[in-house]
Parts: sequence; structure tokens; C-alpha cells
Amino acid sequence: MSGSKSDSRSSKASSKPSVISNVYLFTYNFVQVLGWSYLLYQLVQHYVSGKSTESLWPTVKLTVLIFQNAAVLEIVNVAVGIVKSNLMLTVFQVYSRVMVVCGILVATPTAPLSQGLPLALLAWSVTEIIRYLYYALNIINLVPYLLVWCRYTFFIALYPIGVTGELLCMYAAQKFVAETQMWSVSLPNKLNFTFSYHYFILYIMLMYIPLFPQLYMHMFGQRKKIIGGSSESSKSKNS
Repeated sequence: MSGSKSDSRSSKASSKPSVISNVYLFTYNFVQVLGWSYLLYQLVQHYVSGKSTESLWPTVKLTVLIFQNAAVLEIVNVAVGIVKSNLMLTVFQVYSRVMVVCGILVATPTAPLSQGLPLALLAWSVTEIIRYLYYALNIINLVPYLLVWCRYTFFIALYPIGVTGELLCMYAAQKFVAETQMWSVSLPNKLNFTFSYHYFILYIMLMYIPLFPQLYMHMFGQRKKIIGGSSESSKSKNS
């Protein structure tokens, strides 16, 4: 679940980051900015040219796969200590998006036809452009207040839009999975093990009910703490 990812990362990559670490993190974040900007361009261009949602996924598939799966590096960065953040929260945030991309959109032919796809892509791309640009500029201590404001304000609309898009894609996928029993294991078998991918998708969808309000309100808390302080400091500088 990541219409707008929560601010689990500390403001600094490390208390005493090395030059190599900073160069790596800046490069990674800036490349992600370029990738998600290109995805947003593809999305806008697709609909401006009069094309339908049915042909959207083939257009953006490669871009989404490359730059969303590249987010796995965020888990590595936290695990090795380059970035100070909560490892479990980072794993959850990255896994939830990769699950939607690889386990839903790539795996089924019905999910990419859902009207949830453009909603999810719009929310993801705008959110990630802002987020990764914030991280990149924070490394060199050049974050403008406007970017801080965007990071802690746009989520108000982007988070519900992204979650709605993800759920619609999952709903479209689960019907296909139920009919085909895709990735499901039934008894009897040698391992004496049963698994229903259909029920797994439904379980993930139900998990949005308790998790979405918590993460959404967490972001409001972050906004109050950061925008409030930044606003006051900004006013004092202009006075």
C-alpha cells in the first residue's frame, strides 16, 4: 500500500555519511526521479493522444518494472546502514508496491485493463518524483521549502487515489485468479500443503482497511510537525 509512502526515513542518510555513500544515494535517487518523470510523461502522452486504458499497460510496462523493482535497493540501503530507517516498514512499503506490479499487473491479463491502473500510475509517479527529488536534494542540503510543502501536502489527494487504483487492479485480478486457480495448490499433494492465491489477494485487500487509516493519519502527523516548523522558520526568514 503506497499511494504516498510514509516518512520512515530520517532526514539524513547517516550521521556521518561517506562521500561514496552520498554519491551513490544521490545518483540512485536522481535516476529514480528521471524514471518516474518519464513514466508520468508516458501516462499523460498516452491519454493526450486519445488512446484508451486497454493499451496503457503495454506502453508503460517496461518503465514500471524497471523503476519500481529498483526500489528493492531501498531495503538493501537500510539493511546495510547506508540509510537510517525502519527496516520492517521499508520492506512492507516496497513489497506492497512490487506485489501490485509483479503479482497483479504482470501476472494477470485482467488487472491492466482496470480503470484503477491510470489512477495508481498517476499517484505513484507524482509521489515518487517528489519523494526521490526530496531525498536527492536533502543529501546536498539544497531542499527548497516548496518541495517540502509538496512532499507533505500532495499525499492528501495522492494517497487515496493510489490506494483506490491498487484495490481496483487487485479486484480485477482476483476474478481471473479465482477462475483459473493461478498459483494455487490444492490437496492432495506430496507436501500435504494447500494455498489459494485468490484468497491471498483478498486477504491483502482486506489488510488495507486497518492499515490505510493508520498510515494516512501518520502522514498528517508528519505534516503537522514538519510543515508547521518549516512555515514558522520560513516566515521568520522573510520578516
